Amino acid sequence: MGSRTALVEDLMERFPHVPREAVFKEDLLRGGVAFDPSALSDNEGGEVKPKSYFIFSFDHGTLPELGEAALRRPPEEIILTGGPYDLRRTVVSVRVNPTSPYRVAADDQGVLGLYLDGKRISDVGVPPMPEYYRHKLSNGKSVMEVAPTIQWGYLIYLTVFRVCQYFGAKEECQYCDINHNWRQHKAAGRPYTGVKDVDEVLEALDIINRYDTAKASTAYTLTGGAITSKLQGRDEADFYGMYAKAIEEHFPGRWIGKVVAQALPKDDVQRFKDYGVQIYHPNYEVWDEYLFKMYCPGKERYVGRDEWHKRILDSAEIFGARNVIPNFVAGVEMAEPFGFKTVDEAIASTTEGLRFFMSQGITPRFTTWCPEPTTPLGKANPQGAPLEYHIRLLQAYRQTMEDYGLSSPPGYGEPGPGRAVFSVSSFMDSLPAEASAAV
Repeated sequence: MGSRTALVEDLMERFPHVPREAVFKEDLLRGGVAFDPSALSDNEGGEVKPKSYFIFSFDHGTLPELGEAALRRPPEEIILTGGPYDLRRTVVSVRVNPTSPYRVAADDQGVLGLYLDGKRISDVGVPPMPEYYRHKLSNGKSVMEVAPTIQWGYLIYLTVFRVCQYFGAKEECQYCDINHNWRQHKAAGRPYTGVKDVDEVLEALDIINRYDTAKASTAYTLTGGAITSKLQGRDEADFYGMYAKAIEEHFPGRWIGKVVAQALPKDDVQRFKDYGVQIYHPNYEVWDEYLFKMYCPGKERYVGRDEWHKRILDSAEIFGARNVIPNFVAGVEMAEPFGFKTVDEAIASTTEGLRFFMSQGITPRFTTWCPEPTTPLGKANPQGAPLEYHIRLLQAYRQTMEDYGLSSPPGYGEPGPGRAVFSVSSFMDSLPAEASAAV
């Protein structure tokens, strides 16, 4: 392949059942995109919703390495449409990479486009600044800092604990930069609250509820780092649960409540349910037993892979299998030094995990791995996993869902190319539109 364009077109031809939009989206997510200064935002003072860095950096460089993109943030997400491939509306989370062959820039008329190998391949839309971002909390904090929205405004992302108690080389997940992301924002003097106060969250949600007159925000996710002991005197279920309880008491039924937490014992999971959480994401990260031990050492030490999986299955008794949606990080299966050497091996392993959960009625979802450079796996694998892996995973994912008669998981909006809003992988873009479930 002489160019990136040739590689992408070859994969679109070889895997015609995977939407062409998903091929481009996965390549942008795995390898990042560069931004011309003409495509950057004016931060919170402009007309474009800027990137909020809602939990991880999702960048291929540290802030000091991003140049002007560190001073004038790029958009939170971009939408691809049209162009020579006639792309349907595709929402893509922004992952900045100044060396990417993909570049967003404005033409002579000021119209944004996505360029690959110097050729314009699609029009680019950017999210407008929402009215609720223009209002401050009573303490002066911005709504974007306390309760940013992603997935084109669909999801309020509440990272209420911005660091993780799995700390250091012997405990941190080897692909995760949550702790570094916290450090780099503090070093840059940016506001980046470590533990968000419940009242701050409620005030931010009140602003969103007041000004989101179109009710574009449909769900919220409560998340943050793992709590291995106590935080503010609370264990993990009670810490994250207290936010859900407060939100549901103040805004009953306004949003679908989700929580991303460790795979916890059944009694703890019951507390989440009692607090009003509707969807539970006990992320299993990577399926292979050896890779889980190597790449998730803290989770292996404190819980262990087999117990983690048992707890996921147990949680279905409380939430119902359909409302248990564990995430995995797609691509780390092929990360050196311990990952699979071939795409065939990696897909076989990941599909085994999909079949394990889907056979029980549990539908995992995935985030496309971004090899952040401050992580051990990012340093060792700056190019991430091959694009072919990501395209074949989409094919295997859809096929496994069909094998077990499952439809798209709740809380993600509509599936299907041109409809999906989930921005950090293409799994929703790759499902048939007719498989839509109620949000």
